[in-house]
Amino acid sequence: MINYLIKLTGFVVFSSASLMAAENTIWADRPAVDSNKDYEQSYPIGNGRLGALIYGGTDQEQIILNEDTLWIGDEEDTGSYQMFGPLLIDFQKSDQESGGEGGNSVSKSYRRELDIDQSLHTVTYSQNGVQYKREAFASNPANVMVFRFSADKGGAYSGVISLKDTHQGKVKANGNILSMSGALKNRYKSSKSDYKINLQYEAQVMVVNQGGELETKDGKMSFKNCDGLMILVDAGTDYLNQREQGWKQEHPHQRISDRLNKASKRSFDDLLTEHVADYQKLYQRVNLNLGDSPQDALALPTPSRVDRYRGRKLKHKPGVHYDKIAIGVDGGKSDPDLEELIFNYARYLMISCSREGCMPANLQGLWNKDNNPPWRSDYHTDINLQMNYWFVGPANLSDCFTPVSEWLYSVVPVKREATKKAFGVRGWAHRAENGIFGGASFKWYIGDGAWLMQNLWDHYTFTLDQEYLETRAYPLLKELCEFWEDSLIERKDGKLVSPKGQSPEHGPEREGNSYEQQLVYNLFTNYIEASSILGRDEAFRKKVTSLRSRLLGPQIGKWGQLQEWDEDMDDPNNKHRHLSHLLAVYPLKQISPTKTPKLAGAAKVSLNARGDGGTGWSKAFKIGVWARLHDGNRAYKLLKEQINGNFYGNLLSFHAPFQIDANFGYAAGVCEMLMQSQTGVVQLLPALPNAWKTGSVKGIKARGGFEVDLDWKDGKLTEVKVTSLKGQPMKLQYGDQLKELKTVAGETYTFNASLK
Repeated sequence: MINYLIKLTGFVVFSSASLMAAENTIWADRPAVDSNKDYEQSYPIGNGRLGALIYGGTDQEQIILNEDTLWIGDEEDTGSYQMFGPLLIDFQKSDQESGGEGGNSVSKSYRRELDIDQSLHTVTYSQNGVQYKREAFASNPANVMVFRFSADKGGAYSGVISLKDTHQGKVKANGNILSMSGALKNRYKSSKSDYKINLQYEAQVMVVNQGGELETKDGKMSFKNCDGLMILVDAGTDYLNQREQGWKQEHPHQRISDRLNKASKRSFDDLLTEHVADYQKLYQRVNLNLGDSPQDALALPTPSRVDRYRGRKLKHKPGVHYDKIAIGVDGGKSDPDLEELIFNYARYLMISCSREGCMPANLQGLWNKDNNPPWRSDYHTDINLQMNYWFVGPANLSDCFTPVSEWLYSVVPVKREATKKAFGVRGWAHRAENGIFGGASFKWYIGDGAWLMQNLWDHYTFTLDQEYLETRAYPLLKELCEFWEDSLIERKDGKLVSPKGQSPEHGPEREGNSYEQQLVYNLFTNYIEASSILGRDEAFRKKVTSLRSRLLGPQIGKWGQLQEWDEDMDDPNNKHRHLSHLLAVYPLKQISPTKTPKLAGAAKVSLNARGDGGTGWSKAFKIGVWARLHDGNRAYKLLKEQINGNFYGNLLSFHAPFQIDANFGYAAGVCEMLMQSQTGVVQLLPALPNAWKTGSVKGIKARGGFEVDLDWKDGKLTEVKVTSLKGQPMKLQYGDQLKELKTVAGETYTFNASLK
């Protein structure tokens, strides 16, 4: 991409030609209407811990602030993720143009964009002969959010800055700092008064003006005749992910003040350069090319571009449940760059909401505009949290995974006590809804723990991090095996089955449902391998091996389906969004077309019966399952179904409402279509669809510590490069070709389509 720059008195803008050609940019030609329209129009920024939704108004800029530890709840109740509150910037109204969206006047030159390559949000517009520019990013190394307002004429900025505290805290203005602080009452929708934790919180907004004047009055800050502004934002709580410390640390005030003071001594350009370098260190690891889109697609604002792709404007109503809707894929126009952009956007979102030392991505990642968010914006563990992280290994973002293992490690002591109380057994299990203090709600889905442990095991298989395996994954694997040793029931035929339970959110409660049987088999398999690698607990390893051999395995039913329950009772007309009995295909590895072709065939029957409709995350799951069944064209059909029916114009995906798991699940499905490595063999282009005739992917990662570059033309592999990071032996497969090789850490190996 070539950028043509125009410099106007130190003010830099992009030419319209270069902006339209930006393939990795999400943009609109008008502000977001308002914060009550779900997430359909705002753009998110984040540094892992801090986040914001930006609306881009010209009369008023509205920025919804988030910080990932602002939760209510405790060790008994899930609670809910909370919004910090809106930061509002009202610009002084003069003889401006009028009639814009949501009370914001809009010029023909208006543009707001989110540059995925640089993690930079920009608004530009002209008004009364002045060219305005507003930039924003959330810096991980500086640990603050940074906003710069500039113009091509002096004295162009006047207005008022205010904060709204949505938790009855205090808002103050002093000097060049606005702040709000208070304490949460940590019960969710309850009249109980026994608040046990009560997190203290604070947010600060520091304004650095260039020219003009600042004045504070009545808890607000006014700015007058400023040439420009740099606004620094930070927020936090006294949460600590250590139960033994009562989940609390010192008040966040000093940490916030220190970070803002340090950042304020640096220039915007310096902070931006550092931010982009830090972000691109992760983002630039992978490059995907699925073909070229026509210029008329690239020239459209992103909402119009999505409409072009699906052939009509989606009439979505907030709150409508898209459970059984299948949107046809005919009528739209090809746009492979849009399919790439959505993949890259998922990587942007993950880097922005899940960094080391932060909390895991919740149902909305980091971005929440409500104190009563859908499903509490919690950690749902009956597919959603797991789906969030399926793609981080293959997409070379394993650095973003540690928040999951750290969160789980911190709450397991609470889970252990709740499990003992509920079931009288060792180990730990999960209910479906979970918070940051270990509290939970909704139903017990006792297979969820084993499902989460697959994510933790996958992190090891991609990184081969021995210290992580020994200190984080292995202790939890072993304890969970103890739970299942105590919980499995022996049938009359000698088979071991899970106790009575439900396939998540679906069907009757029965012993031995396929969801739990598959997960327990997988858990035992992973534990056996982990124990062998570490050379630990040989006697228990033998016991687990024996238990695994006696588990009831996958069953094929009377209409050829993979059974969801121990008895043959599946309804071929059931279109339910959950497909938990297909976990053995994906993301697990018990069923595959090469090793278990009959079971794979039965999985296809079940998948066809459920249909191609469903929520955004359900369609994303189906992409991965069809890819594992090596049907690239069907996987691609589901990929188009998801874009056609489950993406807003800002490319956030919806259930409805917005849930980030579908964005991440989409990226996971793309990875599975291009490469798979779950069986110990690195399979190249196992589910390449006809639509992606020619393309490439660079830096995708395989289990065992391998980075892979793939090029293909006319649907056929042309070249593959493999870089060995850990010096492990490798099996490489393309079609009927199989190549086995020993590798040396740091070496790169190049092969043609014949793997020679």
